[in-house]
Amino acid sequence: MVAFPFFFMLFAIMEIGLIFVTDSILENAVIETGRLVRTGQAANSSLTAAQFKTALCSRMSIFSGDCPTRATVDVREITQFRNANPPDPMANGKTFDSSSLTYVTGQPGSLMLIRVWYSQPLITPFMAQSLSRLGNGAAMLTATTTFRNEPYNQ
Repeated sequence: MVAFPFFFMLFAIMEIGLIFVTDSILENAVIETGRLVRTGQAANSSLTAAQFKTALCSRMSIFSGDCPTRATVDVREITQFRNANPPDPMANGKTFDSSSLTYVTGQPGSLMLIRVWYSQPLITPFMAQSLSRLGNGAAMLTATTTFRNEPYNQ
Protein backbone atom coordinates (compact mmCIF):
# COMPACT_ATOMS: atom_id res chain seq x y z
CA MET A 1 0.00 0.00 0.00
CA VAL A 2 2.85 2.37 0.75
CA ALA A 3 5.22 1.07 -1.95
CA PHE A 4 3.47 2.65 -4.97
CA PRO A 5 3.36 6.24 -3.60
CA PHE A 6 6.92 5.84 -2.31
CA PHE A 7 8.33 4.73 -5.67
CA PHE A 8 6.24 7.31 -7.51
CA MET A 9 7.68 10.11 -5.35
CA LEU A 10 11.18 8.65 -5.67
CA PHE A 11 10.85 8.63 -9.46
CA ALA A 12 9.48 12.21 -9.45
CA ILE A 13 12.44 13.38 -7.35
CA MET A 14 14.86 11.71 -9.78
CA GLU A 15 13.11 13.41 -12.72
CA ILE A 16 13.39 16.81 -11.02
CA GLY A 17 17.09 16.09 -10.51
CA LEU A 18 17.45 15.24 -14.20
CA ILE A 19 15.79 18.52 -15.17
CA PHE A 20 18.12 20.51 -12.91
CA VAL A 21 21.20 18.72 -14.27
CA THR A 22 20.05 19.26 -17.86
CA ASP A 23 19.39 22.94 -17.17
CA SER A 24 22.81 23.41 -15.58
CA ILE A 25 24.59 21.71 -18.49
CA LEU A 26 22.54 23.77 -20.98
CA GLU A 27 23.46 27.05 -19.24
CA ASN A 28 27.14 26.14 -19.32
CA ALA A 29 27.00 25.07 -22.98
CA VAL A 30 25.34 28.35 -23.99
CA ILE A 31 27.96 30.43 -22.16
CA GLU A 32 30.85 28.43 -23.63
CA THR A 33 29.46 28.41 -27.18
CA GLY A 34 28.58 32.10 -26.93
CA ARG A 35 32.28 32.71 -26.64
CA LEU A 36 32.60 31.81 -30.34
CA VAL A 37 30.45 34.84 -31.15
CA ARG A 38 31.99 37.12 -28.51
CA THR A 39 35.57 36.58 -29.71
CA GLY A 40 34.72 36.82 -33.41
CA GLN A 41 35.47 33.19 -34.22
CA ALA A 42 31.92 32.67 -35.51
CA ALA A 43 32.11 35.70 -37.83
CA ASN A 44 35.69 35.09 -39.02
CA SER A 45 35.07 31.43 -39.84
CA SER A 46 31.58 32.11 -41.31
CA LEU A 47 30.01 29.76 -38.77
CA THR A 48 26.44 28.98 -39.85
CA ALA A 49 23.47 28.58 -37.51
CA ALA A 50 23.62 24.79 -37.95
CA GLN A 51 27.34 24.73 -37.13
CA PHE A 52 26.72 26.94 -34.08
CA LYS A 53 24.04 24.52 -32.91
CA THR A 54 26.42 21.59 -33.48
CA ALA A 55 29.07 23.35 -31.39
CA LEU A 56 26.48 23.94 -28.67
CA CYS A 57 25.35 20.32 -28.72
CA SER A 58 28.93 19.06 -28.50
CA ARG A 59 29.16 20.83 -25.14
CA MET A 60 25.99 19.19 -23.79
CA SER A 61 27.90 16.24 -22.28
CA ILE A 62 25.67 13.17 -21.89
CA PHE A 63 22.73 14.98 -23.50
CA SER A 64 24.57 15.73 -26.76
CA GLY A 65 22.86 12.85 -28.61
CA ASP A 66 19.36 14.30 -28.19
CA CYS A 67 20.41 17.94 -28.42
CA PRO A 68 20.10 18.48 -32.22
CA THR A 69 16.41 17.56 -32.18
CA ARG A 70 15.55 19.21 -28.86
CA ALA A 71 17.48 22.51 -28.96
CA THR A 72 16.46 25.69 -30.77
CA VAL A 73 18.94 28.57 -31.03
CA ASP A 74 18.44 32.34 -31.41
CA VAL A 75 21.50 34.59 -31.83
CA ARG A 76 20.77 38.26 -32.41
CA GLU A 77 22.22 41.73 -32.09
CA ILE A 78 20.40 44.04 -29.64
CA THR A 79 20.54 47.82 -29.34
CA GLN A 80 20.86 47.97 -25.56
CA PHE A 81 21.08 45.59 -22.61
CA ARG A 82 18.18 47.24 -20.81
CA ASN A 83 14.66 46.80 -22.17
CA ALA A 84 15.66 44.55 -25.06
CA ASN A 85 12.41 43.09 -26.36
CA PRO A 86 13.26 40.19 -28.66
CA PRO A 87 10.33 38.17 -30.01
CA ASP A 88 9.04 35.50 -27.64
CA PRO A 89 8.47 32.16 -29.42
CA MET A 90 6.33 30.99 -26.47
CA ALA A 91 4.03 34.05 -26.53
CA ASN A 92 0.95 32.11 -27.61
CA GLY A 93 1.02 29.67 -24.69
CA LYS A 94 1.41 25.96 -25.40
CA THR A 95 3.20 26.01 -28.78
CA PHE A 96 6.69 27.03 -29.80
CA ASP A 97 6.94 29.29 -32.87
CA SER A 98 10.52 29.48 -34.14
CA SER A 99 9.70 31.59 -37.22
CA SER A 100 10.91 34.84 -35.61
CA LEU A 101 14.27 33.43 -34.45
CA THR A 102 17.48 34.45 -36.18
CA TYR A 103 21.23 33.89 -36.32
CA VAL A 104 23.32 37.06 -36.58
CA THR A 105 26.84 37.19 -35.10
CA GLY A 106 27.15 40.99 -35.16
CA GLN A 107 30.19 43.22 -35.54
CA PRO A 108 33.06 43.98 -33.12
CA GLY A 109 31.55 45.83 -30.16
CA SER A 110 27.97 44.75 -30.91
CA LEU A 111 25.63 43.92 -28.02
CA MET A 112 24.56 40.31 -28.43
CA LEU A 113 21.78 38.13 -27.07
CA ILE A 114 21.96 34.34 -27.32
CA ARG A 115 18.93 32.31 -26.31
CA VAL A 116 18.55 28.55 -26.45
CA TRP A 117 15.37 26.55 -25.80
CA TYR A 118 15.65 22.86 -24.95
CA SER A 119 12.60 20.59 -24.92
CA GLN A 120 12.91 18.05 -22.09
CA PRO A 121 10.27 15.29 -22.18
CA LEU A 122 8.63 14.47 -18.86
CA ILE A 123 7.62 10.96 -17.87
CA THR A 124 6.00 11.38 -14.46
CA PRO A 125 2.35 12.48 -14.94
CA PHE A 126 2.46 14.76 -11.89
CA MET A 127 5.56 16.51 -13.25
CA ALA A 128 4.04 16.87 -16.73
CA GLN A 129 1.04 18.68 -15.23
CA SER A 130 3.09 21.08 -13.12
CA LEU A 131 6.14 21.74 -15.32
CA SER A 132 4.86 21.37 -18.85
CA ARG A 133 4.90 24.50 -20.99
CA LEU A 134 4.25 22.74 -24.26
CA GLY A 135 1.16 20.98 -25.51
CA ASN A 136 3.10 17.71 -25.88
CA GLY A 137 3.88 17.46 -22.15
CA ALA A 138 7.54 18.44 -22.38
CA ALA A 139 9.23 21.04 -20.20
CA MET A 140 10.88 23.88 -22.11
CA LEU A 141 14.23 24.81 -20.56
CA THR A 142 15.72 28.17 -21.53
CA ALA A 143 19.28 29.45 -21.29
CA THR A 144 20.22 33.04 -22.12
CA THR A 145 23.44 35.03 -22.22
CA THR A 146 24.16 38.62 -23.24
CA PHE A 147 27.49 40.30 -23.86
CA ARG A 148 29.36 42.86 -25.92
CA ASN A 149 31.49 41.41 -28.72
CA GLU A 150 35.20 41.87 -28.26
CA PRO A 151 37.07 44.20 -30.65
CA TYR A 152 38.26 41.41 -32.96
CA ASN A 153 39.69 41.79 -36.46
CA GLN A 154 37.36 40.87 -39.30
